[in-house]
Amino acid sequence: MSDGVLDEAYERLHRTGPEYQGWLSNHGPMAVEALVRHGHPHRVHRWLDDYLGRLDELPRGLHPVDDWRSALGDPKRAGDWLAYFDRQLREHPWRAVLGTWWPRLLPGIAAGATHGAIRVGHAVRALEADDESPRRLAELGQALGYWAARWQPIPGTDQLLADETPRPGTDDNDVAAALAGLPRIEDQTGGVRDRLEQLPAVPRWEPALATLRPVRSPAEAERGLTTLVHRAGLDYLRFGHAAPVMLVHAVTAPTAVLRTLPALDRGLWAPSLAAAWAATAAMTSVYAPAKGIAPPTVTPATPAEVFARAARHGDEHVVKLADAILDAYATSADERLLTAPGYAGQLI
Repeated sequence: MSDGVLDEAYERLHRTGPEYQGWLSNHGPMAVEALVRHGHPHRVHRWLDDYLGRLDELPRGLHPVDDWRSALGDPKRAGDWLAYFDRQLREHPWRAVLGTWWPRLLPGIAAGATHGAIRVGHAVRALEADDESPRRLAELGQALGYWAARWQPIPGTDQLLADETPRPGTDDNDVAAALAGLPRIEDQTGGVRDRLEQLPAVPRWEPALATLRPVRSPAEAERGLTTLVHRAGLDYLRFGHAAPVMLVHAVTAPTAVLRTLPALDRGLWAPSLAAAWAATAAMTSVYAPAKGIAPPTVTPATPAEVFARAARHGDEHVVKLADAILDAYATSADERLLTAPGYAGQLI
């Protein structure tokens, strides 16, 4: 029953474009996948009834993508990219398409304020549950197409991805120290693109980014990503008040990358950690204040209650944060994390 609801939701959503009101991301596919995943399929269609009215129509293509490098990062080619990946996934196994395009897209992980990667992570999880569903294949195509159209690098990420030096394992203290050492941009106003453009002028940005470098072992990369999600979730409790919506992505972006690892060649895991770290670091540096506040007091709840509250709240960012936090809690058993979705619900 729930699998059918998700496919029905995708069918409704795939009549709409990946953005609306200029360049705001369509969160529908990500939110409904999380609702179904956590046992709330009964909420999906009513939620969509309210959400679909804000979305734009599916964008029309200009001409087929032939030179992908020149079309990468061109939002005017969104329709072309959606058509391209729809064709690719009809003609090739989805894991092969993902494996080809993941390393091409990864350097541009800032695409759509990291929503390109986040949407791919949700689509991959849906396909892992049922990889023969045409609707889920179509969703992966739309997610990849959106990422390609909005492809945007984070300053300094190219050096991280090019670093071939073997590194020791990344532990919790390394990640916590790296996050604590991030500088902040001077002018924390404007949209995410304007803020990211300030990073090259921050003297300490690239050295701080390089304090957590990709490891060479797939197992160490997976552990580093798991730790990054955990620590970013705790940081939301300290900094979330400053940008309740945008700092959600410091948690959900690395979560999406972590979820995608099992579908990738293990040789791609280390650069995946590097890009995810850059995404979390960038969102922290451009949205979080220099000093955090004491974590809030939120009524304790079980994991199931945490997500149920998020589902009742209904905001797509609260739902997606709860989804990511429950993944982090499942691996860390850190009960502090369970307060983050409720806190986001109070702020948003």
